[in-house]
Amino acid sequence: MKQRTAFLILHGKQALNEDVRAAVAAKREEGWQLDVRVTWEAGDARRLVLDALAAGQRIIVAGGGDGTLREIAETLVLAESRYAHEASLLPLPLGTANDFARAAGVPLTAKAALDLLEVPARPVDIGEVDGQFFLNMATGGFGSQVTANTSEELKRVLGGAAYLFTGLSRFSELNAAYCELNGPDFHWRGDLLALGIGNGRQAGGGHLLCPAALANDGLLEISVLPAPQEVVATLKGLLEGGLGIDNLFVRARLPWVELKAAQGLDINLDGEPLSGEAFRFAVRPAALRMHLPTHSPLLGTPAQISRRG
Repeated sequence: MKQRTAFLILHGKQALNEDVRAAVAAKREEGWQLDVRVTWEAGDARRLVLDALAAGQRIIVAGGGDGTLREIAETLVLAESRYAHEASLLPLPLGTANDFARAAGVPLTAKAALDLLEVPARPVDIGEVDGQFFLNMATGGFGSQVTANTSEELKRVLGGAAYLFTGLSRFSELNAAYCELNGPDFHWRGDLLALGIGNGRQAGGGHLLCPAALANDGLLEISVLPAPQEVVATLKGLLEGGLGIDNLFVRARLPWVELKAAQGLDINLDGEPLSGEAFRFAVRPAALRMHLPTHSPLLGTPAQISRRG
C-alpha cells in the first residue's frame, strides 16, 4: 500500500486523549504516516506549522478548538514556504465549542474526523481584519464579552452550554454600542447589542449568528442585532425561553465592510481578542485548502455562490 503522510498538531490539553491515540493508530494501520506534535506554550502551533512546511509536509491536521484552528489556518495563509500553496488543512475538533467544525459537518469523533484525510481538499475563504485572520467568525458587542468571560472551568463542566449560562448570568451588564457599518451597497448605523461577521455560521458554543454564510463564496455574512428599546426589553425573555431571535437581525453578504465605533468595540476573532474604534473586515477568497465533508453545509454549490449579496 502506498504510504501517505500528514502532520498532526495537537493542543497540549489533548496529549493524553486516548480516542485521538486510537484514531492515529488506525490511520497508520491504513497506510498513513501520521506524525504528531504537541503544543506546550503560546506560539507553538505557528512554529510547528512552519517546521512541517519546511520538511515538505502537505497536509496539516489541527487537533484542538476554534482558536487552534484559527492560528494554524492563519499561519498557512501567511507562510512563505514553497510548499505553502500546496498545503491543506484538516480540522480535528477537540475544543469546547468547535463552532467551525460543527457548522461544516466535520465529525466530532477523532476516527471519523481523520477519515476526511481521504477526501480531496477544496478551496475555502478566510476573513481578515487589520492584518489578523479568522476562519470562522468575528464577533462584537455582548456576544464577544460573553465568550471572553466564560471560564475554562465552566466550559469543562457544561461544554457549549457554558456560553449561554454566562450570557444569562451577565445580562444586567448588557450595553449597546453605537456603530456605523459601510460596505458595497450597504449602510447601517445605530446602537447594536451584538455583531457577527461570518465565514462560518455559528459562534459562542452553537449560537447561529450567520445562518447563510458559506466558506467558499468570496463573501462574509454580516449580522447586526440592533438595540432599540423594544429589543433590549424582550431579549432576556427570548433567551430564557429558548426562543429564536433570528428575525431581529439585520443581515447582508459582502466582500468587505468597514466599521466605526464611537466608543470603541471589543472584537473576538475565533477566540483572539481585538479592540479599537475602526476596523475593515474583508474576505480573502480561496486562500486556504481544507479537507471537509463532500456535502459540507459551508461549501456552496455553483448556484448558491452565483447569488451574491
